[in-house]
Amino acid sequence: MRNLTAAMLVAGATMIAGQALAADLPYYPPVIEIPDVDYGYSGSFYLRGSAGLNLMWTPYVHHPDALSADKNFAITEFGYGYSVGAGAGYEFGNGFRVDATVDYLANENMTAYINDGSGGAVLTVGDHKLSLRSTVLLANAYYDFGLGLGDGYGAAGGAFGYVGAGAGVAFNDFITTGSALPDTRDQNTSLAAAGMVGVGYDFGQVVADVGYRALYINRIHNDAATHPYTLDNNWIHEVRGSVRYRFN
Repeated sequence: MRNLTAAMLVAGATMIAGQALAADLPYYPPVIEIPDVDYGYSGSFYLRGSAGLNLMWTPYVHHPDALSADKNFAITEFGYGYSVGAGAGYEFGNGFRVDATVDYLANENMTAYINDGSGGAVLTVGDHKLSLRSTVLLANAYYDFGLGLGDGYGAAGGAFGYVGAGAGVAFNDFITTGSALPDTRDQNTSLAAAGMVGVGYDFGQVVADVGYRALYINRIHNDAATHPYTLDNNWIHEVRGSVRYRFN
């Protein structure tokens, strides 16, 4: 009994002394460190790959050796095809990015109906079709903007939209097939340009997007000795998917 009483007296004295000591010490609130928010990758190089489907259109084909007074013949059917490409670029971390791309583009069967009034003496009456193969080099600039979905635009999650434009050159290789005429093949080099718009999702190190690209090829020109022709203001309308891989 005396041992229990002594233990209780010691515990009470300790509590009183502890409260008195705590009252004399200054109070410092605990410091909780909050890590900075990661708003995304900035200053990043990246590689990209793209693939898409396309339709090609131009207003008419010009045949200078046609006997008709009007030497322009309307395009009656879209061409159709695909493209694949690769590129490298840099993101500035503020929504702007730039890259250089090379694309291989194939398109088949854009059609013009030729009837130059000659009864077939120069250009045979009927459908004339173009098969195009182009290597397109472009320098591009884009602006990415958040869509207010998910976690916002940035690393490790975020839906975004983008707009862009590019300029460069197209190396064209093409074959024409005509009604009762032998196939003709030629090559030319032309100014090219593009406008892009689309949406994507930023997964962090990998970014995927899908969008529309309007690719402009200024001129396709066959300079053959017989039956030369020119197609000006050619538009290739593409739906493309792209994947970017960042290096940080």
